[in-house]
Amino acid sequence: MVAKVTVSEGEFAGWQMYDLHGTFDQVVGPFYFRPDPDGRMRCAFRAEPKHMNAGDRMHGGCLMTFADIAMFQTAYQEMEGASGVTVSLDSTFIDGAYVGELVEATGEVVRAGKSLIFVRGQICTGARILMTYSGVIRKFQPRD
Repeated sequence: MVAKVTVSEGEFAGWQMYDLHGTFDQVVGPFYFRPDPDGRMRCAFRAEPKHMNAGDRMHGGCLMTFADIAMFQTAYQEMEGASGVTVSLDSTFIDGAYVGELVEATGEVVRAGKSLIFVRGQICTGARILMTYSGVIRKFQPRD
């Protein structure tokens, strides 16, 4: 089981993150999450040079990775402690982020069944929408 860690200092104090030493998420991130007052999950990270493409804008692969992580955080309650995999992730790139900008994702569960969870959301920096996404998670039932 992957442990959640609450950040105790810095810009993301009070936010949570996963203790994922050496995994892809940690190498690309770190990515943070916390519930908004309405209970919806918000994910965020600060854009760094490692997130940029050759044109000095955020790489689309970074946004896709962040969308995938945000999708699972959005569906966390529906996952009920089960693991899952991304079945599909559709995206529309609208704008690019730059080094130093705060990048945030919000979303909603559109429908949740026994094994499939449908999610949609958007990634923004300030008032600028960077990307919209929708996806499907296949939830694995815990084995006895």
